[in-house]
Amino acid sequence: MINKINKLVGLKKTDFDEYVSSGKISLSQPRLIPILKPGDEMALTSVLMSSIRLIKEFRYQIFKELKLKRSGKAYFYTEVCFKDIDKESRLDGLILVVISGVIQDAVFIEVKSGKNLIKSEQIMKYYKLARDLKNVPKILTVSNEFVADSSQSPISISNQSKKISLFHFSWTYLKTLAQLLLFDNNDNIEDEDQIEIMKEVMHYLNSKDSGVSGFHKMSSGWKEVAEKVKSQQSLSDEKVLIDAITSWYQEEQDMTLMLSRKLGVMVRSDIENPKNKLNRDIKKLKNDHCLSTKLRVRGAVSDIKVSVDFERRTISMSVDVTPPLNKGVVARVTWMKNQLEKMYNQSFLEHLYVDADIKYTSNSIKYKYANIDKFYEHDDIKNKDIIGFNLDVIKSAKFTNVSNFVKEIEAMLLDYYQVIVQDLRTWEKPAPKLHTNKEEKTVQKSEVEEK
Repeated sequence: MINKINKLVGLKKTDFDEYVSSGKISLSQPRLIPILKPGDEMALTSVLMSSIRLIKEFRYQIFKELKLKRSGKAYFYTEVCFKDIDKESRLDGLILVVISGVIQDAVFIEVKSGKNLIKSEQIMKYYKLARDLKNVPKILTVSNEFVADSSQSPISISNQSKKISLFHFSWTYLKTLAQLLLFDNNDNIEDEDQIEIMKEVMHYLNSKDSGVSGFHKMSSGWKEVAEKVKSQQSLSDEKVLIDAITSWYQEEQDMTLMLSRKLGVMVRSDIENPKNKLNRDIKKLKNDHCLSTKLRVRGAVSDIKVSVDFERRTISMSVDVTPPLNKGVVARVTWMKNQLEKMYNQSFLEHLYVDADIKYTSNSIKYKYANIDKFYEHDDIKNKDIIGFNLDVIKSAKFTNVSNFVKEIEAMLLDYYQVIVQDLRTWEKPAPKLHTNKEEKTVQKSEVEEK
């Protein structure tokens, strides 16, 4: 007669297997090709767990995000029930990491598909189970909901134990991780058979019947804010503001993932304390009717700043460029102009503003690209120390059309990156050069003469 299970981490794997054999723990094995209806949440769970198990590089990426131990051997299960503790609760997924025959790490997994949202009451059952098993350290939720970072969660638990962490993946994020592994880069999948498995998994997840979807429209709060600003009403309802800002965060994440899939490298957005960010954006939206973010692309000329202005109903995107500071001011303008003239889509440049940053002053000089030659005619231009250019494209958008807004901003981002960013170069100060013997003697002679 084996004892009632009271812990998971620290338990011998042979003891865990004995609990399974005795019926105290019931579970299933994940299958890459589940005999279930497409779109069923258990089918998605099975495909996900199998792909993590079978594809080494995908497993490493997931484990890194979850801060799971990557040494030892990992075991994957679905439909797990700890009958001694809670006969009614069933985990969609369970991952165990075993080192030297002992379970050293574990994660509970809850999966949602389609429009189904992560529910607090369900995660609280997982949380209580984790506590009863002496603090299983990780709970992962997966759904079509977006969060700014995987270490955040769509739900919150008051007085949450520091020994238990909540993680969340959107299906779009998981698809992006998988897609990046199929690009020809340093992170791609080595084994050819595993590449084919990843392609089949992507085919399943991309199917409209799989229950996986992206972010397609802004929230009702976003629309309400847009309508109130348009009719010059005050923004006093904080719940509406938070709903609009949360929708913006979801779109921000969707833009980074879309651009990541197109470029083959992971694009990141602003990463800061979520509470500080939310408080800042509530104030900014309420007072200035604006929101913004920065997208970081490795190797790009600078971060891409994306801003939305509810009052003017415009979207703007901009990057910063440093001109050759070892040349004269007029030459710096010509250098910037020559780069822009090489851009293939001159019609897109009709929306472009070139803003010159002047040293020691907050005042800048700004002209539309069509009028860039006016920089040469500007008063006392030769005495203006231009230390940088900001290239800003501004376009109008229908903020109240919640579905069309997403299409507009994402299409604009792709155009802005393709036309402006990808071929843009910034100046870098040359490395210092060693003095020749002749130069050293000249310097020494001048120093003697000065004495």
